[in-house]
Parts: sequence; C-alpha cells; structure tokens
Amino acid sequence: MIYILVGLFWGALIPYMARRFAKFMPATPAYALYRLIKPNKTSARKNAKYYKLRKAYMLRGCLYAVLTAIISALAWIHFGTDAIWWRLGFIWSLLLLAEVDIKMFLLPDIVTFPLLMCGFAFAVFDNPDLSATESAIAALAGYIIPILATLFLLWHTHEAFGGGDIKLLAAIGAWLGVEKLMYTILLSCAIFGVYSLLRHKRDGAFGPALAIAAIILLFL
Repeated sequence: MIYILVGLFWGALIPYMARRFAKFMPATPAYALYRLIKPNKTSARKNAKYYKLRKAYMLRGCLYAVLTAIISALAWIHFGTDAIWWRLGFIWSLLLLAEVDIKMFLLPDIVTFPLLMCGFAFAVFDNPDLSATESAIAALAGYIIPILATLFLLWHTHEAFGGGDIKLLAAIGAWLGVEKLMYTILLSCAIFGVYSLLRHKRDGAFGPALAIAAIILLFL
C-alpha cells in the first residue's frame, strides 16, 4: 500500500515540477536543483485566467496521481517487494521526464543523468537479471545508436533525435539492457508514429514515447 500512496503523491507533483522546470530551464544542474527546492516568488494577479490555469494544473495533477498510483500498484503486483523502490524510481522519473518534455520540449540533465547513474548502480548492487557490464554496454549503445541514426537521417531531413532523447536512451539502456533497449527504440517509434498520425503532425516531443515504451518493456 505504501508504494501506491507514494506514487499517488509523486504523480500529483509531476505537473508542478514540470512547470517549475519550464520557468528556469535551461540551467545548470545545481541551479535547477536550487530552484526546485526554493522557487522564485511571484506576485501574480489572481484574475480569472489565473484560476482557470490553476484548475487545469490541479486536474492534470489528479490524472497523473491516478496514473502513477495504478502503474505503481501494477509494479508491486508484478515484481513484488524485490527491489521495488529501484523500479518505482525508474518509472516515476520517466513519467516526470515525459511531462517536462511535453511542457517544454526538453529533457533536463538534472533528471536524465542521475537516472543513468541509478540504472548502473541497480545493476551493480541489486539486479540479478542484468550485470554491471551489460548495463554499461547498453548505456553506451543507447548513446551511440541514436547518434548514428541522427547522422544518417540528417542526409534526408533535419528532424532527428535530440540531445535529451539520446541521454534518455542511454539511461534506459543502463536500466533495461541491450535487448530491451532495441525493443524500446522500435516501440517508441511506433508509439510516436501513431501519435503523429492522430495529430496529423510530424513534429512533437519524443520523450513521452520513449518513457511509455521503456515502462512497457520494464514489465516484460
């Protein structure tokens, strides 16, 4: 039950944290962490627009809270209590990154880099299914493969993987290993393709597709 409650609380905070990132990014990791802990105080006039925006954020917070609680419950049922906090931290970080990318088309290093380090630490200390060596190789593959793909795509189009997407893929590789990293790339492309077709637009944030695909592959 504690996993669901913490997930509920974290999910409710995701829109707020994404909004905080949008106010001070891009920034150095140290300054970003400082502004997350101690945000700038503003004296915004509380008019109709302000209350409408606050209502929208509260609704989005409730939706994320329910979604995060459900995924946390599924993780608890699927994995049990074995290394559950590691896996929940991975899921919750991905959900936060998805919202930040939707909000500002940016995947901040202050989240992706610790996610990479934690994935490697999980492989070293508490993951019987993934060795530290494979974790490191998968992280390297997650970094190199999209760079090579981007170099190839630039011959035909200017639309390719962004720097944040590449770092996120490296982090996902450290958590899931080489095989699931490959499936994550394929599945995320399929998810983004369907999303683009529904919107009738080719551009958009790719981070949410990566996050959804990685969460799905975590359970497989």
